[in-house]
Amino acid sequence: MKKLEFLRGEYLQILADLDPNTLPLFGKMNVHQMIEHMSYAFRQASGLIPLDSLNDADTTEKMYRFMMSDKPFRDNTPNPYLPDHPEPTVQKEISLSIEVLKMDIEHFVATFEADQGRRIPNPFFGNLNFEEWIHLLHKHAWHHLRQFGMNIPQN
Repeated sequence: MKKLEFLRGEYLQILADLDPNTLPLFGKMNVHQMIEHMSYAFRQASGLIPLDSLNDADTTEKMYRFMMSDKPFRDNTPNPYLPDHPEPTVQKEISLSIEVLKMDIEHFVATFEADQGRRIPNPFFGNLNFEEWIHLLHKHAWHHLRQFGMNIPQN
């Protein structure tokens, strides 16, 4: 599963190599805040941060189809669960935030290894299984890498 391998390996290295002073091309988060934001996303995907659905069934289905496509998220995609201004970082050092992210990724994997038929709700895209969450998290990771000037490689 290439997307999972990317998230567990290359992605973490890209984050470690990313200059923390890189300015975002869009959005308000800095590099450190983005890394901690991705930890939050993995915790939500593990079921540790349950969020209520915000959409009716038809909207959820449309959003699910988009989520499963290869179309990237638009710049500045709004998220009503996020504050208008990014939260201060929890960790003092980016390297510590990357270690926490690594642990959150591994917890996500372990959650689904323990219950392979499990589905965990996403407030926008519906009840997702492991493969669907991986697709979403990969798409989300690249959204934020693009935010800091990285381009999605062409296969």
